Amino acid sequence: MGLYLCVLADDEDIAGVEVGPYSDYNFFRSYVIKELEGGKPGGRFPTLILHSDCDGDWNVAECEKLAAELDAIAEELKRRPPAGFSSDCQRAVAKSIGLEPRSAFESFIDVDGELLIERMRGLVGVALERQLPILFQ
Repeated sequence: MGLYLCVLADDEDIAGVEVGPYSDYNFFRSYVIKELEGGKPGGRFPTLILHSDCDGDWNVAECEKLAAELDAIAEELKRRPPAGFSSDCQRAVAKSIGLEPRSAFESFIDVDGELLIERMRGLVGVALERQLPILFQ
């Protein structure tokens, strides 16, 4: 089972990110906690880290905070060495598209091999533009 983040309007899927298995998403969050928060979950990025990964949503106010958090995380990860992929699935997807991460930022991908933080940031942009929440499915 995997994590799908989406923005819905009138039960229509406007935008979404198929993150992949929960284990891949949790690897990403664990990396952020360990490397960017000094092991203190939510110390710097509470909107991303403290939200349950399996239900609910990020409301519009939380999306505004999430946007800033993702921007800060992206900048820091771009300056760090590659983190390695968290699963065989991610390694296979990366190999199929020729992705060889040059930084930690490029080490976190969605099921299509697109950069996870960029995809999530784009989804946040849609949510803010439409004034709608991001749903966890």
